[in-house]
Amino acid sequence: MIRRILVMIAAIAALVAGCKKDAVGPGVDGSPSDVVFPISNISYSRCIQPLFNQACALGGCHDAGQNQSQLHLTGYGDLMLSVNAVGVVIPGKPDASTLILRIQGSVGARMPPGVFPLNSNQINGIRAWIVEGAKNN
Repeated sequence: MIRRILVMIAAIAALVAGCKKDAVGPGVDGSPSDVVFPISNISYSRCIQPLFNQACALGGCHDAGQNQSQLHLTGYGDLMLSVNAVGVVIPGKPDASTLILRIQGSVGARMPPGVFPLNSNQINGIRAWIVEGAKNN
């Protein structure tokens, strides 16, 4: 019961404060990231990029170095201009954006690969950012 109350308090604090990123490491829910998204007004620089830095833009994945993917998630420009980025993010259309389909596991292998996917708050946060126009803010 106390744990449930603490989780609820933490969730409310995260919503009030906006995106949260601790230096502690991965989230306690098993997500590869500790970034928590607000419900709306998603900031690319405060939410999306920190999430990508912790869960996606790693050596051998979606970094700018040698990797298996030509989709680089090291910055907004990289995301929007990557060689294979056609349709990765379609502002205003999350269900047509490959990024959402892949992190949900709806199309192709679920991203990020491994035991722990992004949590529902993170997926919904990326979805909301796309709905809000996928701005570089």
